[in-house]
Amino acid sequence: MNDAAVKVVREQGRPAASPSRAPRRKRRFRLSLAEKLLFVSFFLVVVYAAVHIVANQVRLYELNRHVQQLEATIGEQKKANNDLYVEVQRLSAYERILQKAKELGLSLDENRVKVVQE
Repeated sequence: MNDAAVKVVREQGRPAASPSRAPRRKRRFRLSLAEKLLFVSFFLVVVYAAVHIVANQVRLYELNRHVQQLEATIGEQKKANNDLYVEVQRLSAYERILQKAKELGLSLDENRVKVVQE
């Protein structure tokens, strides 16, 4: 085969111009009104739940902080109460009371002593 024949065969094998296809219309995905309302309501419920959860976490944080402050205050008060109890024990010792009584001019008369039991 000569070159002209090969050329003709090649040209016949492939079309000269590609056939133009009719432009395809894009299919748009459309939602009905009910579906739109359903999606919007679902979105609103999710947003409400998220806000509610965050608000609860904030309240829990504030309450825990308040509890810790109260526990610290209780600890300080217990320490102060313990210090006062030790002070009362020191001040109510028999020897100290006897010494203060002698300083104030009181005397101990053993005939007039009454023993009181708690």
